[in-house]
Formats: sequence, structure tokens, C-alpha cells
Amino acid sequence: MSGIVAIVGRPNVGKSTMFNRLIEDRQAIVDDMSGVTRDRNYGTAEWIGREFSVIDTGGYVPESDDVFEKAIREQVHIAIEEADVLIFMVDAQSGLTPLDQAFAEIVRRYPKRVIIAVNKVDSSVHQSLVYEFYELGLEHVFAVSAMNGGGTGELLDLLVELLPDEPVEKYEGIPRFAVVGRPNVGKSSMVNALLGRDVNIVTPIAGTTRDSVDTHFKAFEQDIILVDTAGLRRRAKVKENIEFYSTLRTARAIENCDIALLLIDATQGIESQDLFVFSLVQKNQKGLVILVNKWDAVEKETNTARDFEATIRERIAPFTDVPIVFVSATEKIRLLKGLEAAMEVYRNKEIKISTSELNEVMLAAIERYQPPTHRGKLVRIKYVTQVNASIPTFLFFTNYPDHVKENYKRYLENQLRKHFSLTGVPVNVFFRKK
Repeated sequence: MSGIVAIVGRPNVGKSTMFNRLIEDRQAIVDDMSGVTRDRNYGTAEWIGREFSVIDTGGYVPESDDVFEKAIREQVHIAIEEADVLIFMVDAQSGLTPLDQAFAEIVRRYPKRVIIAVNKVDSSVHQSLVYEFYELGLEHVFAVSAMNGGGTGELLDLLVELLPDEPVEKYEGIPRFAVVGRPNVGKSSMVNALLGRDVNIVTPIAGTTRDSVDTHFKAFEQDIILVDTAGLRRRAKVKENIEFYSTLRTARAIENCDIALLLIDATQGIESQDLFVFSLVQKNQKGLVILVNKWDAVEKETNTARDFEATIRERIAPFTDVPIVFVSATEKIRLLKGLEAAMEVYRNKEIKISTSELNEVMLAAIERYQPPTHRGKLVRIKYVTQVNASIPTFLFFTNYPDHVKENYKRYLENQLRKHFSLTGVPVNVFFRKK
């Protein structure tokens, strides 16, 4: 995956509606009241075989003293700085406004490719409203309707042309481990300790690292790419809103890794930000190892580790089949154990199970606990096979694929995890008509 697209513009022009259309989801909150989008949304879009990341930004209001609008301005600048292409949204039915003109002046300060999306051209009646937006002096202007999709195909055709070329994968086939977590949990310290040298600057200030840094090294006679989601390169215009920037970099690193090493601060416990990063790993269907860092700083009793682990598994349920390793980056405690766990998860992710072994185990499990009937009809599963995919994916053939209930699907996944080495990896279970 390559390329980042930021959707920008003044409030209430349809940025979140466009974001939802591009990622084909209802992830962003859409409301007619301006200022609804305060926290940034991130997603992945695909067009004619090309995948790219999309950032939904809040409405930009220059020179406002409102505390929320000031925070949004900071985040919009970060998103523009990070993006390869900008979709500058305006509203055809409202016409060209002073806010649009002021924001165009800001956009022109950045050496970015810009597409003006004149939104709310919902019928041919609105087509004539587009022309005044050429006054903004930006090259690419498209009439679109984010609500019904009109004109977005032509916009996307140009967009993928403007995105940077797909990077050539220099280390294809080598496991990529991304060290991720909220700010100041010790990610750079962890990378430095694993590599045995100070490859990245480490300070106690949250957000020192501003880009992901890849390091190629060898452990257990295995080549590995280790990705530190905090990098060194400082950007002159990015001075505030570290959490926003950190989240963006983390999301990108997770998208492009095989295994995520999620660091949790033992002195603070598992928090909502940790769960957010965990959800990103799940959404992107990546392998996972949880490393509880700073374990040396915790006062311990007999069952401290056991109770801490139980709390983590309770918070991340139902995906609890994940290695949890207690480590200390500064004291170099159990770091190799954490790396070994990551290698095991990587092997689990690549597992191939023979059809005969799969059927022997799973059909016996199905016989022990039959699928619930649906409206008096018996649901029978006759056969299962593994299909080629980026994560372990299993296809169950049945007479009524649409009638297999979610709790029974979870039972089958648990049986797969019980009998085969799938710890730390997501599992896909699908049903097809026999």
C-alpha cells in the first residue's frame, strides 16, 4: 500500500460523507451541524487495484479563538503535511465563500497535489454552480456528489495517477514486526534494546519520534524488519498535536506489517488508547503479541503477573488467544522472549493445514456439537478446507450457509485454535453452499 490522501476544507461541505464513500464504510459521523468531526478518522480505500490511506479532517476555520476549532486547525495542518494528495472539498450549493478562499491560500503554501471536489452537485441543475470555483486557481476541479457517488469515479481515476508510485519491496518475504503503542510507552527504547545499539533517539518526552523507521536485522538465524513507529525526522510545521500524528503513523505501520508488537505501560495498566491500537491491529487482520513494558517498575506480589494478564484478556475479549509477555526495555528483561513469541505468531500466520487433518479434527468437533437448527431445518456441515489468504482462512461447506449463527461460527474458530497453532493470529471462517 502506498499513498496518503487527506480530505480537507471548511466545515459542513461533506468531507466525512466523501470519506465514508471512499472507504466504503460508515466509519465517520455525518451530521448537518458543522464541527462534528473533531477526532480524525483514518481508513483504507481501493480504486482500480490501488490501495491508499485516507484521512478525514475537521472543518478548517482560520483565525478562530474557539478551542476546538484551534485544535482542528493544528490537526488539519498535520494531515496536509503528511498527505501526498489533498481532496479540497467545497459546496456547490453554498457557492464560493470567503472561508474557501482563505483555506485555498493556506493549501497553496504546501507543495502538494490538490483536487478540488465541488460537492453537492446532486443533479444537472447544479452543474452550472461549479465554474466559479475555478477562481481558486487550482488545476483540478471536479463536480461530485459524495452522497450519491456522482463524479467520484472520474476524481478517483485522477487521484490514483497523482499518488506516488508503489514502493519496490526491498525485503520481500522477510517478516515485518511493528512496535506500536500509545505515546511514551517505550517503543524506541524497546527497539534500541532489541537491536543492542542506539539506533533511534530515546528521550522521556512523549512524541519524540515522528516517523516510522525500518531496521533490517537478524535474530534466531532469521532476517527480520523491525519497525519503530516513532522516527527521527522532525517536520518544521508539525509542532503540536502529537497524539494525532502518532496515531496516524501507528495506523500506517500496522497496515504494512505482518506482526504488531503492542506495548502496554505496566505502571499505568491497559487504557483506552491501548485498546484503540489493539482495534487497529484487529481491523487490519495482523498478527499480535502484547508486551507489558516497564515491568521492573511494578511492585509485585505472588499473583501480580497472573492478575495483570487476566485483566488484559478481559479487556481484549473475545480475541484472547494472544501471547502476553512481561518485559523491561531499559533493564533488557525477557526481550528475546517477546521476539520469540513474535516469531511463533509469524509462523502461525503462515500455517498450512492439510485437508485430511482439518476434516478429521473439525468434523469430530461438529459431531460433538451440531449447528443449531434454523426454522426447523437441520444445518449440516459436510466438509472444510483451508484456502490461500494472507491469514489462516477456512471454508466450511454446508447446506444452509446463511443460517449458521454467529455463536456457532465462534465455536468453530475456538476449535480451530484449540487443535492447531493459531495463537496470536486472526482467523477467517466462511461458509459456502455444498
